[in-house]
Amino acid sequence: MPGGTRGAHEGILRRQAARESAARTYARALPIVPVRARGLTIEGADGRRYLDCLSGAGTLALGHNHPVVLEAVRRVLDSGAPLNCLDLATPVKDAFTTELFRTLPPGLAERARVQFCGPAGTDAVEAALKLVRAATGRTGILAFTGAYHGQTAGALEASGGASDVRVARLPYPQDYRCPFGVGGARGAELAARWTESLLDDPKSGVPRPAGMILEPVQGEGGVLPAPDAWLRRMRALTEARSIPLIVDEVQTGVGRTGRYWAVEHSGTVPDVMVLSKAIGGSLPLAVIVYRDDLDVWPPGAHAGTFRGNQLAMAAGTATLAYVRENGLAGRAAELGERMLGQLRELARSYACVGEVRGRGLMIGVELVDPAGEPGGRDGERGKPGTCASPDGRTETDDGRTETGHGLTETGRGLTGAAGHEPRPTAPHLAAAVQRECLRRGLIVELGGRDASVVRLLPPLTITDEQASAVLDRLADAVAAVAGGPRAGA
Repeated sequence: MPGGTRGAHEGILRRQAARESAARTYARALPIVPVRARGLTIEGADGRRYLDCLSGAGTLALGHNHPVVLEAVRRVLDSGAPLNCLDLATPVKDAFTTELFRTLPPGLAERARVQFCGPAGTDAVEAALKLVRAATGRTGILAFTGAYHGQTAGALEASGGASDVRVARLPYPQDYRCPFGVGGARGAELAARWTESLLDDPKSGVPRPAGMILEPVQGEGGVLPAPDAWLRRMRALTEARSIPLIVDEVQTGVGRTGRYWAVEHSGTVPDVMVLSKAIGGSLPLAVIVYRDDLDVWPPGAHAGTFRGNQLAMAAGTATLAYVRENGLAGRAAELGERMLGQLRELARSYACVGEVRGRGLMIGVELVDPAGEPGGRDGERGKPGTCASPDGRTETDDGRTETGHGLTETGRGLTGAAGHEPRPTAPHLAAAVQRECLRRGLIVELGGRDASVVRLLPPLTITDEQASAVLDRLADAVAAVAGGPRAGA
């Protein structure tokens, strides 16, 4: 639709509201009608332009309609090749698997197998759970609080909001809201000890599981990077007990966190990797890659009509190669560190910003209730729409060292280091910031506990100038919610 008018824009939104399911999500918080897109920018039917830091929930590693992706798709369309081939071998699939194996962590690539699943990441999670159950003959799964692995039944069982007798829930280490109240290296150590005790105590009530599944950075959980040492500890614990380790790289993969795969930060080699989103170059594609000795399931154990999506494989090959050849993972690490540093000024300026954290270009800003009682129940409401700047608030010289992924290395979390417990989550403030961002032409997502974390997932191709514009609009949105100009504005 060329350009469009405001009347057409509003008509489309009205028809969507009248026709689509009550389960629709993004459309409620982001009432826009995209008609064109390129790179970071989306143009709506009403003529407005937006900077897109949602990126298809992390799907668009190269942004919208990148030339190498479009050219790869056109080549397949012009060649006359079949567009869907189930799981038959094709030149397009062979090129994709060759490029994918070229990028895999050393130690996995040389003995890997790949299973093409249905089109979504949740299908790949289901395949991974089936695989380890078939290989071990066991049924239980270890998963983590705050996890998100998809919307199908098995994936939901392993996600943080569900409970099932076949899934044992473990504490995921984090600094700001550490389940043990200490954070940092000490909190991660306690989380690891809890896991070890649960596995080795015959009275824990948890029999030896078929596998452990985790995210190296919890995305929907609120942008929580796992400490590298803890991830290595999970690898050692599972390996010593012959428990396959499944790492969900659906959102963290293809350079997003500053390495091609997020497990590379810790040097961890998992038994199974779950991949989707960016590997399809914006089109639906999902696979699992796993150790060859796990490949014991029979033909048809996991299938799907659309696992032979040739356009997605072509777009994925182009994306994987472009990220690798142009060093975009390193670029994400460098730019992400700068963005995190600038965003932490918000935490020093506004009491409603509890913590800024992330890794690479996977960034979260947690909103808290500045009037809430420290240590109060998450989700408690203060006065909606208020977020006063703290009078006379200054940084303390407490010896706390921040890393580029929101952790402290002194063994103390913010509870101990700053002398107070974190305040309750503020979903009403996070939603207000999201609305103010949209008014300023910036699209952001919410996540975390009570949807209180503003999330940034810009494409890896974002320029320095665009990054500055994103940060300025977000800072102005926080200032608007705070009811006053931000410092230095």
